[in-house]
Amino acid sequence: MKAVSIQTFGDPAGMVVIDVPGPELSPGRLLIETEAVGVGGVDAVIRRGTIGGFGFREGLIPGSEVAGRVTAVGDGVDASWVGRAVWAFTGVGGAYAERAVARLEDVTALPAGLSPVDAVALGCSGPVAHFGLAHAHFAKGESVLVRGAAGSIGLLAVQLAVLGGAGTVAVTTSSPERGRLLRQLGATDVLDRSGASAGDSDGDSGGDSAGAGDARFDVIYDIVGGPELPSFFDRLADNGRMVSVGVVGGFPPADFGAVLLRSFQRSLSYGTFSLDTVAADERNRVRAEQFDAAARGELRTVVHDVLPLDAAADAHRRMDAGEVFGRIVLAVR
Repeated sequence: MKAVSIQTFGDPAGMVVIDVPGPELSPGRLLIETEAVGVGGVDAVIRRGTIGGFGFREGLIPGSEVAGRVTAVGDGVDASWVGRAVWAFTGVGGAYAERAVARLEDVTALPAGLSPVDAVALGCSGPVAHFGLAHAHFAKGESVLVRGAAGSIGLLAVQLAVLGGAGTVAVTTSSPERGRLLRQLGATDVLDRSGASAGDSDGDSGGDSAGAGDARFDVIYDIVGGPELPSFFDRLADNGRMVSVGVVGGFPPADFGAVLLRSFQRSLSYGTFSLDTVAADERNRVRAEQFDAAARGELRTVVHDVLPLDAAADAHRRMDAGEVFGRIVLAVR
């Protein structure tokens, strides 16, 4: 089968399409004929070689989520899965390929009306957004800042905060055009990447961003990390909570916790969240509910572009250049 392989870590040019043996089907797993592959920020972090401790080797097939149709099942899996349209998590790697295997507990059936492309725009990002907000103890009426809102996780976090009754949903993003798109999804205030108020390109903030650059928030949902993360502790209200669900901008400074300690009397909290800590049945329940909501039009998926499998390197170049709003999807069939 055709697959994308990381021959050298670093530049996207290190990813090439090669012929590899098809994946082996083992007990408890399903074989999926891939139709769509989600290209996520974590894929770029892995490809750059900047994330340590995982023992990645050159030759890795990147990607973690696919949608397609089940063609075979291993021992212990009900044969009725064969022929069904599904979304699947493949683990850290194995998705950028014409076929993939996944454990039964990492597979969710697709409802009628939800395309494979929309499924991979939502399948990982939606549950991370849902459980990340829950991890921050977000409650109706509270104010939320989504830092790095233009990616697929951030876009879902904005929508879920709005649906959850947030009093304010502010976002950080890189351009007025992205700000306007985020307002269409329910954002009430648009800030630039530093957290300062950002108006539209014609100089009109729309009236609802005035003062947002000085506001404090009950919850900060952070996808960026990076050296600027500690400065956002000052944007938390008393008893405010920041939760990091990603580090697409790199790790924060080693001493970033000192900023929290200097604000000890304001009872601020910082935490990290990984979907790995949520039981599989809970992940699957929420994902299935979100798939149904998207099929009904209650949740919007945002797909920046759909490219062929052999354009994976171009997809990564666009991500590295900061051009992507939402998710790029690789179409295999």
